[in-house]
Amino acid sequence: MNNELFALKNLPDRSQKPRNTGLTMVMDKGLSLRETSDFLDNSSDFVDIVKLGFGTSFVTKKLDEKLRLYREANIPVYFGGTLFEAYIVRDQFDDYRRLLEKTKITHVEVSDGSLELPHLDKCQYIQELSKDYHVLSEVGSKDAEKIIPPYEWIEQMERELEAGAWKVIGEARESGTVGIFRNSGEVRSGLVAEIIRKIPIEKVIWEAPQKSQQVWFLSLYGSNVNLGNIAPHEVLPLETLRLGLRGDSFDFFL
Repeated sequence: MNNELFALKNLPDRSQKPRNTGLTMVMDKGLSLRETSDFLDNSSDFVDIVKLGFGTSFVTKKLDEKLRLYREANIPVYFGGTLFEAYIVRDQFDDYRRLLEKTKITHVEVSDGSLELPHLDKCQYIQELSKDYHVLSEVGSKDAEKIIPPYEWIEQMERELEAGAWKVIGEARESGTVGIFRNSGEVRSGLVAEIIRKIPIEKVIWEAPQKSQQVWFLSLYGSNVNLGNIAPHEVLPLETLRLGLRGDSFDFFL
């Protein structure tokens, strides 16, 4: 970064990598090796974890080489929760474990956004995987018509953290129009407020792919709120939002 060059004072106190708060989780939906290399060259200082979205890893050429690039940049990678669900619905949990071992993955997403999975079963998967991996458990449905009341969000997050989840993720999809958001992209602010009353905010990664959603979280919860499903080309713009160096957040931290 160019902090010394610019000598700009009184910026927000951003947490430093490796971070536990202020995480930026990026969704890689199929970057090529060259795109991955360019992305890391420009943005790796501001990326904390990368998700290979949904089942894109299954159809990604030279997956091993891509994973190596991320490892060399000290950025953990995990497979999208939809891939986990694809294995579970086919009764192939052991095969999924073998995949994790072969690819040297250190972080795992456990979700039930597409699959009807009893919550007790989901927690058992979290408990088992957390023995060897950092587990991110996703809460919320990908079905825009399915509205989960706040108390259920809170109960599920509490139980999944108790089962061993490292972080819980507030579902929004890559579109930002389900889960913690209405189909217009507007934040379900009452839901978020209820969650934060019960769940430590540093334990939650809020999927917030749209700029307006990122601005909303930063305005209320500060520059070190955990945000996810960020597009690779939006990492630097998000960091400027976190620092108050963009019009949308210019007066947040003065």
